[in-house]
Amino acid sequence: MISSEYTRDLCVRDAQSKILMLVIDGLGGLPDPETGKSELETANLPNLDELANRSSCGLLSPLGPGFTPGSGPAHLALFGYDPWKTKIGRGALSALGLGLDFGEGDVAVRLNFCTVDENGNVTDRRAGRLSTEVAQELCRQLNKIVIPGVEISVKAEMEYRAAVVFRGEGLSDGVGDSDPQVTGVPPNKLVASDSESFRMIDIANQFLQQARDILVEEAPANMILMRGFGKYPELDSFQEVYGLKSLGIAGYPMYRGVAGAVGMDTVLVDWDLESELKLYEGLNSEYDYVYFHVKKTDSAGEDGDFNRKVELLEEVDSLIPRLQKHSPDVFVVTGDHSTPAIMRSHSWHPVPTIISSSCSSHDSIKGFSERSCRNGSLGTIPSASLMAVTLAHAKRLNKFGA
Repeated sequence: MISSEYTRDLCVRDAQSKILMLVIDGLGGLPDPETGKSELETANLPNLDELANRSSCGLLSPLGPGFTPGSGPAHLALFGYDPWKTKIGRGALSALGLGLDFGEGDVAVRLNFCTVDENGNVTDRRAGRLSTEVAQELCRQLNKIVIPGVEISVKAEMEYRAAVVFRGEGLSDGVGDSDPQVTGVPPNKLVASDSESFRMIDIANQFLQQARDILVEEAPANMILMRGFGKYPELDSFQEVYGLKSLGIAGYPMYRGVAGAVGMDTVLVDWDLESELKLYEGLNSEYDYVYFHVKKTDSAGEDGDFNRKVELLEEVDSLIPRLQKHSPDVFVVTGDHSTPAIMRSHSWHPVPTIISSSCSSHDSIKGFSERSCRNGSLGTIPSASLMAVTLAHAKRLNKFGA
């Protein structure tokens, strides 16, 4: 795995080349049992097909064979940080993206509004994909929770998701999730990974109990699940590691958070492709690297909606010409992970990837898909090695050794 720790000393820091990385969340899929075709193979993608035909293509393995990544580690890998060594709680990324008052010593936690039945078993981990507007009102109620010696700030993220920041003495993030990741069972009991986290568990349990009392009549959002306890991250920035002035364009707060965690500039933008595109089209040439995130493909996969994911892929394809408006020297198209609709979840399957530049080999593959990219010149590489390959295509990486 050639991650940022290897590239730092080899980067060409006065280069003028520009890089655009389009991350289509949950990009990879699996064949539909009836048609034998994946979402990418089913979709009509003339622009991506043409781009793949004249580019270097391959597959990315986010964590290694068999390991299913969360969105945080999957993105850190794409940015060249070793996801096994660089661990940031999902709550910290959400808090950063939402602009919550979050600093050293605080602990942030991602919240999912969910549905529980009369026996306390989770029947819907996403509360029917609750609207953001309803979640905002529920978060106003949760902000009334009082725990002695602790400051609490809760804010809605998108749909059924929210984040909470706890501030007080002796807080630790060594706490497991209450989200069981399946339905038909009760939420997990919070478990500490070390003795320093016992106080945090007590605080979190008090928060959960008061939240239960507040939400009891709010079905389908009559309970919350806690995920990704995290402290404020301290990472070397893109500028420090690669010499790149970078911008993250992401309407979804958590992805603004992961961009901000690696020192990218971020801008508050609505959660739709048109708003993100207008922001990108209005840029001047000040940025060396732009990360452009598309979220809804992942949501469709998690919902098991194969046809909706196909439609969203076709929508992204129709916007490729606009993304090429600034003629980036390197245009990367990839995903953070696969989210096959037939699995309704993230998966370990490698992610199709395109790297287009003047240095690309023309792989002449037929169609942009999992199967076609398997035959591309990049082969199957770790996601954390993508930045090195991208920098090389941008002529921003010096030779190693004499």
